[in-house]
Amino acid sequence: MDSIKVSDYMDRQPVLLRPEMSLATAVDELLDNHKLGAAVIDHNQHIVGFLTQQDCLAVMLESSYHCDLISTVEDCMRTDVLIMTPNTSILAVAEEMKGMKPKVYPVVENNRVLGTINRTHVLKAINTYMQQCYLTPV
Repeated sequence: MDSIKVSDYMDRQPVLLRPEMSLATAVDELLDNHKLGAAVIDHNQHIVGFLTQQDCLAVMLESSYHCDLISTVEDCMRTDVLIMTPNTSILAVAEEMKGMKPKVYPVVENNRVLGTINRTHVLKAINTYMQQCYLTPV
């Protein structure tokens, strides 16, 4: 199981956001693309943050009381980004995800975003592995 890597199950079509983008536009991107979160990149295509649906929800709820959504991605994104590499073991990702950690992580190599990995991807990988266990006689 340790040989199953993030690259085997990751989403290779990430949504990429810019810090100066309005939060409303970012939310539209997340929803239109059915993504739980997206990497925030600078003009050199390097990751500078990550924005999740959960991050957006808190700000949008507060803004809904006054109908004044003026926040940008930079105002709401996390800068302490937990990243995975394509070669990270699915087991290592699963261990990270057991707690209250984010449900989605950017997959990064050489500071460039290649995709994302989320709990659904990890669960699918483990489920596929477990099904093979039942098919293989001990």
